[in-house]
Amino acid sequence: MSSPTDTTDGPKLARRAPLTREVVLTAALRLVDDEGLAALTRRRLGQELGRDAMALYRHAPDRAALLDGIVELVLEQLDISSGGQNWQAQFVRTAHDFRRLGLAHPHVVSLIVTRPLATPLGLRPLATLRPLERLLRVLTDAGVPPPLALQVYRLYIGFLYGHMLTELQELVADPEETSDLLRLGLHRLPAREFPLVRGLAAELAGYDGAAELDQGLAVLFAGLTTKLAASAHHL
Repeated sequence: MSSPTDTTDGPKLARRAPLTREVVLTAALRLVDDEGLAALTRRRLGQELGRDAMALYRHAPDRAALLDGIVELVLEQLDISSGGQNWQAQFVRTAHDFRRLGLAHPHVVSLIVTRPLATPLGLRPLATLRPLERLLRVLTDAGVPPPLALQVYRLYIGFLYGHMLTELQELVADPEETSDLLRLGLHRLPAREFPLVRGLAAELAGYDGAAELDQGLAVLFAGLTTKLAASAHHL
């Protein structure tokens, strides 16, 4: 007989719990966060959920659906307020929120950037299009004509994606080393071929992602403000 504290029935009860798309995708995201994209298979996900892989079919018929689903799950957390906001202030907040999500789910960033390449805009999951619609609304509410708002969005999102991909590559080879050259593994680069990269060891080691993001946004906004002002002058 099981004692009151016996937990052997726990997995059986978990297996009998109803599956939902959110449950499946949350487990898939957790698996990707812990072990990377290569670990995400329906068989492995079924093991994580205590279910046969075929039981997942109605919620995610193939791996592509799982990948799109976890992208949706992450993007749905992106904070984009609407109405009454200075567009630059809102874009700064959204950029830092995207960075927060990217650092929390680094393996998903590459999916966010690359998955749309295989799918026409109108056929993509709606959750992946909502940031586009909401940011366009922020701009048009600020008086930016829709065609120009789309240009601003493209420049902004291109910078944001590029920044995150760059920041996620800022890895330390050996944190125990005291020399920046050694910590980053730059001593392995041929000195004659890479003098500038090796010479920037201190700057590379002192990389501050949040500060770099703000600096890049300031440069981007300066150019966009000039463009918007010129466009308004010609209206």
